[in-house]
Amino acid sequence: MHHRTLKLGGIAAAVATAVLHMGNAAAQEAPPSDGLNMERVVVTGTSTASSKMKTSVSISTLEGDTIKNAAPLSAAEVLRSVPGVRSESSGGEGNANITVRGVPISAGGARYVQIQEDGLPVLQSGDFNFITPDSYVKIDGTLDHLEVVRGGSASTLATNAPGGIINFITKTGEEKGGHIAISRGLGYDETRYDFDYGAPISDKTRFFIGGNYRTGEGVRNTGMSTEGGGQIRGNITHDLDNGFIRLSFKHLDDKAPTALPVPVQVVNQQIREIPGIDPRTVSFYSPYWVRDVVLSKNNTPVSTNVNDGLKVKSDSIGLEGSFDLGDGWNLNNKFRTSDNSGRFAGVFPANNGTVGSYIFATGPNKGKAYNGRAFSAVVFNTSIDDAGNTLNDTRLAKTFKLADGSRLTTTAGLYLSTQKLALTWNFNEYLMQATGDKPALLQTASATPGLVGPAFGGCCSRAVDMEYKLTSPYLNLGYETGPLNVDASIRQDRQRASGTANIATMSNGALRYDAATEQFVDYKLNHNSYSVGGNYAFTKNLSAFARVSDGVAFNADRILFGTPLDGSAPININTVKQVEGGVKWRSGGISTFVTLFQAKTDESNYEATTQRSTSNKYDAKGVELEGAYSNGGFRITGGMTYTDAKIVGTAAADVANIGNTPRRQARYIYQLAPSYSFGSATVGASLIGTGKSWGDDAHTIVLPAYEVVNAFVNYSLTEKATLSLSVNNLFNKIGYTEVEGDGHAARSISGRAAKVSLSYAF
Repeated sequence: MHHRTLKLGGIAAAVATAVLHMGNAAAQEAPPSDGLNMERVVVTGTSTASSKMKTSVSISTLEGDTIKNAAPLSAAEVLRSVPGVRSESSGGEGNANITVRGVPISAGGARYVQIQEDGLPVLQSGDFNFITPDSYVKIDGTLDHLEVVRGGSASTLATNAPGGIINFITKTGEEKGGHIAISRGLGYDETRYDFDYGAPISDKTRFFIGGNYRTGEGVRNTGMSTEGGGQIRGNITHDLDNGFIRLSFKHLDDKAPTALPVPVQVVNQQIREIPGIDPRTVSFYSPYWVRDVVLSKNNTPVSTNVNDGLKVKSDSIGLEGSFDLGDGWNLNNKFRTSDNSGRFAGVFPANNGTVGSYIFATGPNKGKAYNGRAFSAVVFNTSIDDAGNTLNDTRLAKTFKLADGSRLTTTAGLYLSTQKLALTWNFNEYLMQATGDKPALLQTASATPGLVGPAFGGCCSRAVDMEYKLTSPYLNLGYETGPLNVDASIRQDRQRASGTANIATMSNGALRYDAATEQFVDYKLNHNSYSVGGNYAFTKNLSAFARVSDGVAFNADRILFGTPLDGSAPININTVKQVEGGVKWRSGGISTFVTLFQAKTDESNYEATTQRSTSNKYDAKGVELEGAYSNGGFRITGGMTYTDAKIVGTAAADVANIGNTPRRQARYIYQLAPSYSFGSATVGASLIGTGKSWGDDAHTIVLPAYEVVNAFVNYSLTEKATLSLSVNNLFNKIGYTEVEGDGHAARSISGRAAKVSLSYAF
């Protein structure tokens, strides 16, 4: 441990010394513009709007045009361009695993990070089974910019966000004009239409509306049209003499294939592909599927289409207001209510298959012999019956101007939320041809083609009907004098969980829900979080900051079906304690953020695919670097995060893992994105890489290092018409992001995907 500290300290000292040296040579006046846009006012992770240069947190921003040029396939893929963020965007357009530097990914989703739209969470918990918040976030022309806070004050300014806040911020029509665009996949079937427009209605009122619609197969092989739908969203803002009020809405109805692990083999700790199964393109959706008949909560059969993939629906309406009350008082309120639902249908391999003699049960070769590999295909078929929520965040602030010219700002807030979670799980097992090209089902003893029966011994037909209510008062004190600003904040999160959970059992040869096995849930939890930090500006171009924080992420459905949840037994929570400090520097077109960090995490977890409960403690130290340079038409941004993480505590069954690096935690992740504009054209690329990591806590399987290159070319045909070509994963690399503990299946990023777009501005 002492060696680790010395090594990390040496790296930090070298970086900090270099930055401080450059800062001494920098001009004393701030440049009009710098690479990281340090003067951009941010509203995420801070009680009052402030520039990036003055905040005492590690925060990054991405503008809408930059995001568009990166050619992201999903909201989670956008986050791979942000230093300090680990985003495993290999699940398609949702179902991603997301965290920030130093904090583990030990379960699905984004347990320690809150994903927001316009300052309020998309879902209150980031790690619900089969329903992750990124699934409800779609990237299009309605996005103005992205703000990402790592660590810092996220613990006290949001609930279930000890690791950070990711805030997708919508355009509000401040600039008159809009765009229409059409894009088409090259080498795959996808056609997409985008539009956005904003304009003033009167001197004090403006509106914005936009959205997208697409259809096609998608970037992975399905053999049919499996994508369809889109979103429309908008807002209307009325400016007052002392503030503004804004009404917003969103309608989302979309479906897309989801990507789950595919069969592989492991030889000497190394993952090896199985012939005929390309992990970059395989989906196991196919026109030769039969209807998957599942059990409803009312014990009635429901016929579903496996090829629907991940379907999400959301209707929301929001109201926001900010008012200057005079004499230094300011009131801000954000409200949103959303009706969220959908279905998750994906094909998970229960094994990596067996070569043998079989008979086709579906497809054009039905009844004919098949000699080859077949595997057990488990359909994860979960109905998202209700994931609606109602959220409200009220803040009242008072700024005192003190006699010495300093300012003291006090902010008191109250956050209230009600999050519903109604899920119906069904896992049926089928026998399937092991190929990525329109796989067929194979004959079994069942009258239903390919059906074996309930998967995993009938463990996973589950009915969940839960409601999670949060009441979270918080207080922030901020003091600013000359070059120094400090802040301290506290928050008490009070969670009330109530509802029922049930597992179907066998009765007369069939699964059904029995009232006798229903689990009643009724418990209360509370946790006090804090954050203290400060920022000191040595010059207008050089500042240093430091922060210590303690936060919580409450468990939700991942602790159902375990210990009693009726209040008779202790309830596990997940906590993160962080210490961080760094420097911000700029000179001309150069700017950089350097942050040292330590995170200690204590958590409990349950995984649906392994059906195992775990309890681990982690300690991670590292350095995060973000930099940018711009000069005329040339711009380059980049980042690197070094993390030295260890498992320092486990449950009794896993003590052999103590001292190991947590699974999927690479020592290095890095990003580099150059671009150049000349004449009517702009060309650019991004390199995103991750070092080698272990696929499991026991260190038996290696996830190899990989790099992904994305590229784009924009050409202005006229002043308002632009033709674009973008390519994701230009060199068609395999990049494994996760592997099953026994090595039978692994998930990779998608292969090369190019598209051409034509847009018109008006």
